[in-house]
Amino acid sequence: MLIYLHGFLSSPQSFKCQLIRERLSVDHSQIIFCAPQISPYPAIARQSLVNLLEGFLQAANPGPIGLVGSSMGGFWSTYLGERFNLPAVLVNPAVRPSRFMPAYIGQVLQPYSGESQDYRLGGVDVDTMGRLENELPSPLRSRYWLLAQRGDETLDYRDAQRFYQGQRQTIEDGGDHSFQGFVRYCDPIVEFLFNQQ
Repeated sequence: MLIYLHGFLSSPQSFKCQLIRERLSVDHSQIIFCAPQISPYPAIARQSLVNLLEGFLQAANPGPIGLVGSSMGGFWSTYLGERFNLPAVLVNPAVRPSRFMPAYIGQVLQPYSGESQDYRLGGVDVDTMGRLENELPSPLRSRYWLLAQRGDETLDYRDAQRFYQGQRQTIEDGGDHSFQGFVRYCDPIVEFLFNQQ
């Protein structure tokens, strides 16, 4: 099973998510694809994602599970990777989301997916995220592949480069936060997640 975790205020309808879904259906139909909608509220997101993974792992013969996370989804992939000892590919990941969350406190947030629901983050959400960040061990115990582009206009690739030191890293010049040319990595991602277990 491949679980794709989208970014902050994004959705399973995002371009990278749909690209992987399509590629799996054509070239890797034996792999089950899952892309949950993730709440922007960290406590809710954590609980729903942990419940999701526990449900999969308790199923009879669940088979190998791999994670792919983009931006905030990269943080969640790391959190779940450490908790459940799962490999993950991280695409321009958020390393310390609590640092940028204060800028959103009190604002009306609308998902990029066009959902009608609005969100408002509060100080408690920043505190919760900080606690979750502190739960991650150093050094990391699971197996990761960092995909980052230096041209990311939202997150500084050097934060991820330092955080995932000692892990496999592919850091490209140029690009942007969406990770230009992501299609090149669909098959290598599958190989990394499932051919080394």
